[in-house]
Amino acid sequence: MKALVGTGVALITPFNSDLSIDHQALAAIVEFNISNGINYLVISGTTGESATINPEEKKAICKTIIEANNGRVPLVIGIGGNNTAAVVEELKSTDLSPFAAILSVAPYYSKPTQEGLYQHFKHVAEASSIPVILYNVPGRTAKNMEASTTLRLATDFDSIVAIKEAGNNMDQYLELIQNKPTDFLIISGDDDLVSEVTLAGGSGVISVIGQAFPKEFSQMIQLGLQGNRSEAKAIEARLMEVIGLIFEENNPSGIKAVFESLGLCADTVRLPLVPATDALKAKISTFIANF
Repeated sequence: MKALVGTGVALITPFNSDLSIDHQALAAIVEFNISNGINYLVISGTTGESATINPEEKKAICKTIIEANNGRVPLVIGIGGNNTAAVVEELKSTDLSPFAAILSVAPYYSKPTQEGLYQHFKHVAEASSIPVILYNVPGRTAKNMEASTTLRLATDFDSIVAIKEAGNNMDQYLELIQNKPTDFLIISGDDDLVSEVTLAGGSGVISVIGQAFPKEFSQMIQLGLQGNRSEAKAIEARLMEVIGLIFEENNPSGIKAVFESLGLCADTVRLPLVPATDALKAKISTFIANF
């Protein structure tokens, strides 16, 4: 899965003031990212507000992105949940042919055991006709998928090709990198740790902030993959403030405030999220003006 080495971005879903999807802005964001060096695009993840997107909207979002991409970079689609049977049904009923892989989040809210996580992803792997990227994000799911469970899945199922690890735990990253099967990819989901993860042997990132600064972020990841610590860290230093800012209140309200300041889309989000506060927007605008 060399196509998934480098910089992927978890695309936002821009909305109009009436909360309908702004497909024109979405296409423009896709073009902005591809033309500035992003390696692949991830559709319908947390940052895309997938929890508030209905199935018809999801299909329309995919159509817009597929057309705007026009085959230039690989696409990954988010298909996951805490109802294993429903996830399997979506996998079987979705045309997966336009996508390089699925990104499947660990079951949230239910807090399964490690064996429950293994059995869930066993069913996902067996149901998917394309490669699977696991997604561990315990800050949202309330349950950490331990490195031993990830490595067991990576060993037992050829179709499980990578993990987006977002536990913000460098020790867990290092355990995965040191013990993974040769071709299994460790992809960072933590923008604030990604340079260290990549320099340590990770395969890159699925980023939130990368979609707003695609040129710089892609350069940082490529430098990290090359082992060029000093130059990678120099770019990271320039971006670290805004990485903190976009997560100061919630994601994706923070990244949408960045896009609004850049003039690429409105900052509209769907409830229960609310837009970034004026105080946060002011800090973001100041950062962009000085960047």
